[in-house]
Amino acid sequence: MGRALREAPPAGFEVVAPSRAELDLSDAASAARWVAARPWAAIVNAGAWTAVDAAETCAAEAWAANALGPAALARASAERGVPLIHISTDYVFDGGLDRPYREDDPVGPVSVYGASKAAGEIAVAALNPRSVILRTAWVFSPWGANFVRTMLRLGAERDALSVVDDQAGCPTSALDIARAVGAVCARLGEPGAPSGVFHFAGAGETTWFGLASRVFERAAAAGLRVPALSPIASSDWPTPVRRPANSRLDTARFTRTFGLAPRPWTQAADEVVDRLVAAAGQEGKGA
Repeated sequence: MGRALREAPPAGFEVVAPSRAELDLSDAASAARWVAARPWAAIVNAGAWTAVDAAETCAAEAWAANALGPAALARASAERGVPLIHISTDYVFDGGLDRPYREDDPVGPVSVYGASKAAGEIAVAALNPRSVILRTAWVFSPWGANFVRTMLRLGAERDALSVVDDQAGCPTSALDIARAVGAVCARLGEPGAPSGVFHFAGAGETTWFGLASRVFERAAAAGLRVPALSPIASSDWPTPVRRPANSRLDTARFTRTFGLAPRPWTQAADEVVDRLVAAAGQEGKGA
């Protein structure tokens, strides 16, 4: 997210992206010092402990980054009258609904990661009345560790892959989330600017198998070697944490409020695959 915001900054804003050495979200005092360092038009908290399985055994670290850090940012920003945009997750829900989740649906996290993110939401909402909590899901990008990059890497290494096909969600490009943040920032100077919880995720829905299929279809069209794909059930791929079976998010409230509709997840996925393929080609030429 930080990289995406640097690439696509909100119009009229300069993005200052501190390194972890400069701002460690697991250190509440560090967060407070950073907020006090200069006058801000807005603060976007795009950082988090996102290692879902590892959070089960590193609960203190996950809670520090996902709950205590955001609380410190919210308190310090509120003291200075600075709006806070806080990025959150579908993992605050248990995944049991048979429809996309709306903002007013009760949270019910089933993991340490989800519980710590839910606690962060509560802290932000309670401590900064000028906050916007932006929940998203299934985030991918041209950078970092994410599903799309992992699929392309494994596809280059293996002849066959099995991918879970019974979890539904709305894949979302980090670049699109950056655009959503820009839409929020555009309203910050208005009297009575919107606040509260909003959902923003890619338009449409699929499964992890469906996303992988799209990734490899695009990769094959670009001439890359791709593996044979097989759909499997979640029970065939046990993990320390139960993933929500339903990660779909209803984004109508965000579109009504900020005037930005998410683009289809297929379009966003194609864009990221194309960028990764092009980058790999450039690296190959350099070698």
